[in-house]
Amino acid sequence: MEWKGRRQSDNVEDQRGASMGGSPLGRGGFRIPVGGGGRRGGGLGIGGIIVILIICWITGINPLSLLSGELGMDGSGFEQQQTTGNRTPANDETTAFVRTVLAETEDTWNGIFQANGQKYQEPVLVLFSGQVNSACGFASSATGPFYCPGDQKLYLDTNFFKELEKRFEAAGDFAEAYVIAHEVGHHVQNLLGILPKFNQARQRMSEADANRMSVRVELQADCFAGVWGKFTQQKGILDKGDLEEALNAAQQIGDDTLQKRSQGYVVPESFNHGTSAQRARWFKRGFDTGDMKACDTFSGNV
Repeated sequence: MEWKGRRQSDNVEDQRGASMGGSPLGRGGFRIPVGGGGRRGGGLGIGGIIVILIICWITGINPLSLLSGELGMDGSGFEQQQTTGNRTPANDETTAFVRTVLAETEDTWNGIFQANGQKYQEPVLVLFSGQVNSACGFASSATGPFYCPGDQKLYLDTNFFKELEKRFEAAGDFAEAYVIAHEVGHHVQNLLGILPKFNQARQRMSEADANRMSVRVELQADCFAGVWGKFTQQKGILDKGDLEEALNAAQQIGDDTLQKRSQGYVVPESFNHGTSAQRARWFKRGFDTGDMKACDTFSGNV
């Protein structure tokens, strides 16, 4: 992807280096899944809690801030990356890449919304390190990139790109761009009223039905990411193999692939993002057509 030298978005908040505590993401965020099973090690026993309380009494630290981050883990069983005091330079190459990709999504969706007589409200992308607080609650790096409808912001720990390459075997700049474009796709859904309707409806659904509907929501975001990819291709800035990078990323983070990797078997009724084949297919549909109307994942089979 020929991204260098192109316009960079100003809609980026760099919160890396900020130290926060709290619990994993909740209250309606939409994220890229990172897999994992249950909490490892079974948590702290009563003896461990007593030790923590003694340490807190001596040091004056609030014990809740330690207990909420027990063993440095979140509910997914994936270790949080602890925040250090070192702030990543705001002008590093990764930041420039993120700003450029976000700007490309702004150009695409501003044009599409304008063509349909609507105004696109550009989202803010928050860069964080370790943990972050959003209108959807506290989240850690283990949550993966996510979109929060409550504040209309995208959240990304850029270390996820390293995970994408090493853990998920999905290297490449267009694979990384797909991750951002997917979360922007959720923002588009929010502006169109799709996410509010889903969040309201799932309160009355069983867990199984909510998961099935969530799959359709996520696949549409993949399709919207593909629509953006089509417009990017038309600008002539994609390299040979870029499409394959994005399709591979979509496949590597499918629910079935993640579950096989983490636990050796799949539980289809627990899928909430879609299978590898579904995610790749819907991204490709958006990419091939460049048409939002082709992204109706709510009618018929997916």
